[in-house]
Amino acid sequence: MTELERFFRRIVLNLAAIDPGRLRHPVPLAEIPFSIVPYRTNRRVLQVDTSEEYEMVLLRLCAGEGDYLWTEPEEVRLKFEAEAGSSNPDLEIVYRFEDVTVTLRPERVTLALQTSAYEAQTQMFEPGAPSFEPPAISLRAPAPTEEPEAIPEDEIADDDCIPAEEMTGSQCVYCGGSLPDRPLNFCPHCGQSQVALVCPHCHADVEAGWRHCVNCGRALGGR
Repeated sequence: MTELERFFRRIVLNLAAIDPGRLRHPVPLAEIPFSIVPYRTNRRVLQVDTSEEYEMVLLRLCAGEGDYLWTEPEEVRLKFEAEAGSSNPDLEIVYRFEDVTVTLRPERVTLALQTSAYEAQTQMFEPGAPSFEPPAISLRAPAPTEEPEAIPEDEIADDDCIPAEEMTGSQCVYCGGSLPDRPLNFCPHCGQSQVALVCPHCHADVEAGWRHCVNCGRALGGR
């Protein structure tokens, strides 16, 4: 890449970053060294060591060398061309004229943008460049779902227990006969009372046929 091409590409890329629309319109020459491509912030990428080298390349561009851009008015471009070809050019001539504009050639702009994009892509694959590693994908079948561990019966909360009559159906506690699904006082099979029996003194549960309460010892009177 020549110094002219390098300088022109920097103009294109910096303008594209500022306002891409300006690539298609005339640009005041005074803006290039002061705001678009300042020497101090671009000298490394331009590969120039001194401001004189910078100004000489800019003068050659504005003179029309390499057909990178048009300089207007034409009489000023001719003065740039004559100065660039002299043995001792006056480099400050690029700052001397007001109302001088440069228009970037469209085909050169397109080439500069495409080349820059291509170089950015190829740098990703150069040795030493950070590589992209896709996430690892396991081809093994997923492990079968484990059966939940059984909970010991003694650890089941009381609220989770199902009453015996709900598990086996409503049955008479004396004969085991099925009871109808409605309120009743006696078993239709054996005639035994289905009403809960309690001690008249301490109100503890008692069973039919008991003569004494197992809780307080009180006689039950032949219940």
